[in-house]
Amino acid sequence: MFGMYPKKGIIAPGSDADILVWDPNTKTKIGINDKHHMNMDHSSWEGFVVDGKVDTVLSRGSIVIENDKFTGKKGHGKFIKRGLCQYLN
Repeated sequence: MFGMYPKKGIIAPGSDADILVWDPNTKTKIGINDKHHMNMDHSSWEGFVVDGKVDTVLSRGSIVIENDKFTGKKGHGKFIKRGLCQYLN
């Protein structure tokens, strides 16, 4: 969809899988002092309450969020060059 398939968007050998475990049995408030995991001071979703909550996030086989704490390491991210959307090819 974003021109990164099959590097992203599939769980398969050679793909860069990021996996999120979602707990649907709770609620999450989005906000700068709540669950705001962005490098900016405002979100269009500020103050919204959504059903569910992120339980765990795995990035390339490593746990990067667990028990509401970021456990990733600086430099873990990896740039993936985008191409055209596969629907446009």
